[in-house]
Amino acid sequence: MAAGSGSRYGKLKQFDDLGPAEEFLLEFSIYDAIHCGFTHIVLVTKAENKAFLENYLSPKLPSSIKLDVVVQDINDLPQGISIDTSERKKPWGTAHAVWSARHVIDSDFVIINADDYYGKQAFEGAANFINNNSSKTTYAIVGYNLKDTLSEHGSVSRGVCSVDNDHLVSIEEHTKIEAVDGEIVDTESGNTLHPDTIVSMNFWICNTSIFDYIETYFSNFLQIPENLEKSEIYLPFVAQEMMANGLIDIDVITTNSKWFGVTYYEDKAEAVNTLQRLTNENKYLSPLWK
Repeated sequence: MAAGSGSRYGKLKQFDDLGPAEEFLLEFSIYDAIHCGFTHIVLVTKAENKAFLENYLSPKLPSSIKLDVVVQDINDLPQGISIDTSERKKPWGTAHAVWSARHVIDSDFVIINADDYYGKQAFEGAANFINNNSSKTTYAIVGYNLKDTLSEHGSVSRGVCSVDNDHLVSIEEHTKIEAVDGEIVDTESGNTLHPDTIVSMNFWICNTSIFDYIETYFSNFLQIPENLEKSEIYLPFVAQEMMANGLIDIDVITTNSKWFGVTYYEDKAEAVNTLQRLTNENKYLSPLWK
């Protein structure tokens, strides 16, 4: 997913040159995914970025890799829904971004953020899950320890997971988590969170059944007038409702991979240094695509 506006970062962070050879962060995820056996890359972005991404990535990727760049369009609505979107400025959210790719995906797939680094082990775990999962009603997420996903430069939003025997029980979105005086605090509620709490970083493993459910969820969402101007539909909310309705189970895959992201512009220096270190350790080529 690469359709965000980067409001806290101050620019389009998905296309900032963080790698040693000025690569985007999303290129490292694509590289790791390909090396773990994934053969189809789908980017969801804004209309104004579509041609740029196609022209930028197509020459770099191996010829065996299929690339689709799809647009998350505010006017892409469920069949039979007619509303005035002229006042709407923001995209409809992460669940809608996933739904935007429904016409080009016909198999099990992974969802990630373009502005997060997940690590090769995360993709290895996802590939292993897909290759061994025979149930169409079992999804998965890759979980990370909360303490490893914070920013030194401000609060972060995280999907806080309740987990039982590697199965997701519930996921609750917390929008203002930060380290305060040696503790990790949800500053909206004042609650303290355990450092090893499992959180979702929007690394999901799904199948195409999610598209029909998102469409139903989105249709219901659009029936509420106050949602139409600024509200969004988020992927964790859709997954939570699917679980509550008994439609799916969600496994939790834990990984020792190093996660990092660029929520704030001040996060950039650490991201640049980490990618340089990983390259120096021969985890990546430089340039990445040779």
